[in-house]
Amino acid sequence: MAKTVSVVVTDDLDGSPGAKTVSFGFDGHSYQIDLGEKNLAEFGNSLQPFMEAGRRTAARKAAPKAAGSRNDRAAVRTWAAGAGAEGVRAWPGRRRTDGRVPDR
Repeated sequence: MAKTVSVVVTDDLDGSPGAKTVSFGFDGHSYQIDLGEKNLAEFGNSLQPFMEAGRRTAARKAAPKAAGSRNDRAAVRTWAAGAGAEGVRAWPGRRRTDGRVPDR
């Protein structure tokens, strides 16, 4: 049996169908909103004076921060390899753990 699934994106403000997702940022926070044709035009017109006076910048994505410092991870890999622990895979020039190395 075949199924057809339709996704209708609706305007987040008035519920009208056929909306587009708009991404924007303000005060260090990123947002997305789905806007239909009318509300999209209103949104763009409202921001126009600020966009004309402002500067365009490149979007930046922050890299995820690793838990622990590099020294801590290196010490765990060294200890695990010396202790013959399971879960340490050899990679060229370094060793990685797969999460099965116990905390010590």
